[in-house]
Amino acid sequence: MSDLIFLTGPVRSGKSARAVDIARRWGGSVAFIACYASDPGDSEMAARVARHRAERPAGWLTLEAPTDVPAALAALPSPPAGVLLDSVVTWAAARFDRDDEANLAEWDRLLDAARAAPWPTLIVADEIGWSPVPMDADLRRFRDLCGWLGQRTGAAATEAWLMVAGLPLRLK
Repeated sequence: MSDLIFLTGPVRSGKSARAVDIARRWGGSVAFIACYASDPGDSEMAARVARHRAERPAGWLTLEAPTDVPAALAALPSPPAGVLLDSVVTWAAARFDRDDEANLAEWDRLLDAARAAPWPTLIVADEIGWSPVPMDADLRRFRDLCGWLGQRTGAAATEAWLMVAGLPLRLK
């Protein structure tokens, strides 16, 4: 069983930078799974995507929004030093038009593949449920789906961290 590291926390808590720092320690070429589509749709999101790209080492392989993450990793020409998936929330957003049970089953398959892989995997997630209950039913459903995905990831992880104000707190 490979290491599965879970890194979660609120927005702007330092998760992405910490994730890149951890993955750099693996050495070699890391496969970065960018769960956000390559066309962000607006200038503010485009700037965010560009900033995240600039933070990653040039030698890393980026897979942008693969439909099937385990299949995309299996198709790589050579094994990576590790895999960094950023993030659970953007992964869920890209699949929000599907049934929650189908999304949870797909996520469980992804977690099984990560644990069986011959390399470490680091998964980043935003804690979006720390705010008032949204008035909109779709927003409540999205918040709940992300919470369920986070719980599954935390349970499957060999190591888990909460980032708050740029500081890591080890959970597991």
